[in-house]
Amino acid sequence: MITAKGLIQLGFVPEEDFVCQNDGHGVYIKEWFSSSDMPTVADIEAAHAEWQAEHDAQEYSRKREAEYPSLDELIVALWEGVVEERMAAVTKLEAKRQAVKLKYPK
Repeated sequence: MITAKGLIQLGFVPEEDFVCQNDGHGVYIKEWFSSSDMPTVADIEAAHAEWQAEHDAQEYSRKREAEYPSLDELIVALWEGVVEERMAAVTKLEAKRQAVKLKYPK
């Protein structure tokens, strides 16, 4: 199966090196612009599998990012801790971060 992710994993750039299309019968390379040889379907499938494994391995990171405190919360907590010398907000924010890290371990 041809995928844009597989081609990108191989170092090719969409619209610059290739154009993929799906007319309802599966994805195919509509146009090939690269000066490099077009990779085989097997090469593209292997690269896509590699990309998928890397993507899946980082799932914890995407889930953490969605639940971590916002930048606004971080700024307020740091301001209160550093400028106002009130560490309660910093402590609360760090507790929230640690809870998220425990929920989604590496």
